[in-house]
Amino acid sequence: MTFQAPLWLLALLGVAALVGLYVLVQLRRKAYAARFTNVALLGSIMPKRPGWRRHLAFGVLALGLATLVVSLAVPSTVVRVPREKATVVMAVDVSLSMQATDIEPDRFRAMQTAAKEFVDVLPERINLGLVSFAGTATTVVPPTTDRLQVANAIDNLDLAESTAIGEAVFTSLTTIENFQSTVVTRGEEPPPARIVLLSDGQTTVGREDTQAIDAAKAAGVPVSTIAFGTDYGTLDLDGEIVPVPVDRAALEAIADQTGGSYSQAVSAAELEQVYADLGSQIGYTTEPQDISPWFVRSGVLIAVLGVVLSLLWTNRLV
Repeated sequence: MTFQAPLWLLALLGVAALVGLYVLVQLRRKAYAARFTNVALLGSIMPKRPGWRRHLAFGVLALGLATLVVSLAVPSTVVRVPREKATVVMAVDVSLSMQATDIEPDRFRAMQTAAKEFVDVLPERINLGLVSFAGTATTVVPPTTDRLQVANAIDNLDLAESTAIGEAVFTSLTTIENFQSTVVTRGEEPPPARIVLLSDGQTTVGREDTQAIDAAKAAGVPVSTIAFGTDYGTLDLDGEIVPVPVDRAALEAIADQTGGSYSQAVSAAELEQVYADLGSQIGYTTEPQDISPWFVRSGVLIAVLGVVLSLLWTNRLV
């Protein structure tokens, strides 16, 4: 819990002073009674006081006042709320190495299943686009809230030769820029955007990763990367067994230098979990929620209870 106007908490010193004054008054009463030499006569002429109950009543009243003071400081708690108008582009690797069967049933089909899970976990109000890349990068679906369109496009992806991670980032940035130009009015701050890039290899054609990193940093768009596959993946090319290990270092560098997050998955289940975690990070943000009305209600109820108890037990407020 945090306070949006914490200076009001200084008023608790006033409540503490009131409690101190009450204690002082009680001590003075006790001292005065002790000076009365005929204690038996004192007990016969003075009304019987409720003892500890009057202190309890005052304590309840003081607690109510303290709660009301805390409400003035505007206490708040952090809540998770869906983002509005954010843009996410999912860039998926469809190079031939995705045929490797080190992940069941193979990298490509496991990726398709997990990618559709990501589509499902994003809040409806986030615009989601799809870019596929191999030797070149293509915008398959521009950012949209139509989740079915993206899911169908994932089912219809085809494999191709080579890997152009740099081109995937550039194409994703262009996709984001083109979309935001249609929904952001002049002078308005563009909504947040992010690229989620999945690959199992390293750049073999196209612009270098370093160029893509510079472009993403200039655009202020983080690139979150997922390294998918194992170090033992192989590909059968016309009878020749070709190793296709994952280049984790390259993907981690892209994420670190653009402000994104890096994850690795060596199974279909892990990839689905990574997508679910990213969906939670991207799809929601945290905001302070004012909970001072709860303190006002509680403070009033507690203070009223203290007054009622005092009147019932002592016929006075203190």
